[in-house]
Amino acid sequence: MQDIRVAAVVCRCPTGQVRRNLERAFHWTRLAKEKGADVICFPELSISGYSLSPPDDTAQSLHGPIATAVSQLADEQDIVVLAGMLEDRPGGRPCATQLVAVPGSTLGAYRKTHIAPPEKHLLAKGDQLPCFSVRGWTFAIQLCYDAHFPELSTRMALKGAEVIFMPHASPRGKPPGKAESWLRHLPARAFDNGLFVVACNQTGDNGQGLTFPGVAMVIGPDGRLIGQRRQDSEGVLLADLKSADLKKVRTHPMRFFLPHRRGDLYG
Repeated sequence: MQDIRVAAVVCRCPTGQVRRNLERAFHWTRLAKEKGADVICFPELSISGYSLSPPDDTAQSLHGPIATAVSQLADEQDIVVLAGMLEDRPGGRPCATQLVAVPGSTLGAYRKTHIAPPEKHLLAKGDQLPCFSVRGWTFAIQLCYDAHFPELSTRMALKGAEVIFMPHASPRGKPPGKAESWLRHLPARAFDNGLFVVACNQTGDNGQGLTFPGVAMVIGPDGRLIGQRRQDSEGVLLADLKSADLKKVRTHPMRFFLPHRRGDLYG
């Protein structure tokens, strides 16, 4: 991979306030671009807002106004934009979808594959694990509850992911507690698979009874923190992901485990 600068956004995303959330996305993206970011990652459902009982008109298709606006934003600012929306699925429940808008390219998407128990009445499960290659580096996406399943990260690494973005809409608690919770499992995803992990969360009141504690962090392929943000206010965590750090792990016979896994035993 090449060196890249990532921007992980912690922001308030009121449920159903699509226009407002898009305007804020434009604000944060312009700011990240000014600071030299190559990619900006917003929290899960950052445009639609997260709720266990969203307004009926919140979900949209990938040809709707949200997706169109995010694609235009990526083109205008010449930056990769990862933004979250509730995706309408005709005949069934919607998906929690993270849009992947690459300048001058077709819009991509990741649909949450592991649905948390409180969400099962609302969300449909995605069934694809796409990887996205952009300008010399490859990444994948997991959404919130997905990060608790180690096999998912391994499968993405085997498909070529060098970075996994993990946007969250994880409510309740305070920033220190949320950060400590993440530090129990996110470094393992990075260390075991020899890749970078970039995570960010919503913050503040969603307008429907849920409060989010924020937090963002970036973890290197050695499992060590590169940077973190523990404030519960809005902001951006910037971090440089260096190809030399990835190479250092992936060329070391005792630090890169994937080439030696026994896939024949696991099925």
